[in-house]
Amino acid sequence: MPKAMFSLLFALAASSPVIAQDADSNAAAANLSEDSPIKYAIYSSAWGERSNAGLRVVAQNLSDHTVFLDSILFEDEDTSGESKRFEIDLTVPPSGWAETEFAFQDLLFGNECIERIMQEDWKLVEISNYTLNPSVRGLIIQDSDSFRIYQCVRNVFVSVKNVDTQEEESFYEWIMYHFERKIAY
Repeated sequence: MPKAMFSLLFALAASSPVIAQDADSNAAAANLSEDSPIKYAIYSSAWGERSNAGLRVVAQNLSDHTVFLDSILFEDEDTSGESKRFEIDLTVPPSGWAETEFAFQDLLFGNECIERIMQEDWKLVEISNYTLNPSVRGLIIQDSDSFRIYQCVRNVFVSVKNVDTQEEESFYEWIMYHFERKIAY
């Protein structure tokens, strides 16, 4: 990058207005960590059938200590006040995997993209905090002209605890809703 361009960018950044935050939001930000040690997927075979059958959560612990995945807080992005805490209560071993099942819970509210795509002929496949890669899921698409993938993104708060130290952490992170559909000709 030319020196003049770097100087201009630095000057613009330095002259940007500072956004005031209240003490509560500063305290909340101080308790949030940047990278969650847990990668997870929420799915249900019933989503393809549009029924209210149960949910399954599969989690991978990327850390070298046991992690307790407490909950995921889904907040309505369209209207204030509505939220849903999905209580998971799952212990995941270091560098390991764990899974559990739940009764059906509505995790599809409060996001314009999700509401819009659910009204169309799309099937929800999974909700996860990692990017969908069809080859990772073992999905082989032989004719991409007849098959489509659509993703919606929203933010959630994930609460975890380091089982060894009993330290609790919250992560503000994005999750993706992965939709699929076949195109009929």
